[in-house]
Amino acid sequence: MASGVETTQRPWRGGLAAKWPSIGVILFAQVTAMAVWFASAAIAAALARSAPLSGFETAMLTSAVQAGFVCGTLASAFLGVPDRFDPRRIFMIAALAAAAASATLAMLPPTGAGILLLRFLTGLALAGVYPIGMRLAATWASGDLGLLVGLLVGALTLGSASPHLLAAFGQFDWRTIYLVAAGLAACGGLAILAAGVGPNVPRQVRLDTGRISQAWRNPALRLANLGYLGHMWELYAMWTWLAVFLAASFTLSGVADAHGLAELATFAAIAAGAIGAWLGGVCADRWGRTTVTIAAMAASGVCAAAMGWLLGSPPGVVIAVAVVWGITIIADSAQFSASIAELSDPETVGTMLTLQTCAGFLLTLVSIQLVAPVSQAFGWPGAFTMLAIGPFLGCIAMARLRASPDAARMAGGRR
Repeated sequence: MASGVETTQRPWRGGLAAKWPSIGVILFAQVTAMAVWFASAAIAAALARSAPLSGFETAMLTSAVQAGFVCGTLASAFLGVPDRFDPRRIFMIAALAAAAASATLAMLPPTGAGILLLRFLTGLALAGVYPIGMRLAATWASGDLGLLVGLLVGALTLGSASPHLLAAFGQFDWRTIYLVAAGLAACGGLAILAAGVGPNVPRQVRLDTGRISQAWRNPALRLANLGYLGHMWELYAMWTWLAVFLAASFTLSGVADAHGLAELATFAAIAAGAIGAWLGGVCADRWGRTTVTIAAMAASGVCAAAMGWLLGSPPGVVIAVAVVWGITIIADSAQFSASIAELSDPETVGTMLTLQTCAGFLLTLVSIQLVAPVSQAFGWPGAFTMLAIGPFLGCIAMARLRASPDAARMAGGRR
């Protein structure tokens, strides 16, 4: 096969060539470009006020984006796109495509196959944004990879929390939300060109589809990916269903505006995860990736197992546990990506990150959908205990990785 486009860039002299200005640009571009994903929850709420949506149709607005994202990341990993081309150009093209798809949505009827197709295409495009942004940030790492990716995940966590704040206070038209999200994504796509590419990027990579099997054949990568899957089993299901649980709990507690308080508490819990992502990065670079991931998953698993039993408890207690859960559930997230970047061959880092993300989001489609039937059969304690299984299994995988000699390749030898 012909070799790919050369990706090594000489760091720009002066201006934005410095590390931290480039990281700042990447953070800004990543959050704004992902606005079309973050807005899913707010769009669903706004559409429900103007169109008769069933629960299935509402869920499909989000699931279509995730399905598109999974397909896009799978194709990207198979073709080795992240390791063959300039990541900034990939990011720009993908963000502009996502913006175009979202803007088109504002011109269509609020329901139907067309809107689901465009949401799928939006997710497909975002496969060139989220993992590519992590890849680009990793090119600047110098003993602080955990912190860099942690900052990126922290910023994205704040973006994920924002729709709940809109739901609590905003009454926006769904067309406006689509157009604003599209505008932000376009801004992110153009802004990324102002970021420099760091020195940690391979010079040239050939297309080799056999490389993707390393994610499973390499024992260290396999364990890191299994740990990540345990984390993802819990994360997005918690983010999706926490507001529903809190509204039910606050209603039983006699809170007057149970829905409004539930949205505010959900925003606080998810947004607090930004602190966890930053703190997890700092601690992992200092004490080791397996140390932080095991501790974070153990703590979030305990919160998950306990939360369902707090249904109807005093709101202050429920909110406190939710915030702790929100912090611990994301504290380890960036460290799985950092682990993959350190354990992979340099010329396959982008592909391995993309493949990891693909597998994780594919699993979320299962766990999110399972919460409803399990809660109906066994109540909220059963549903959230089911989520706790993921991080507990993840702890086992990361403990095995910790015992492996390959663990010395992470965080400068800190396990």
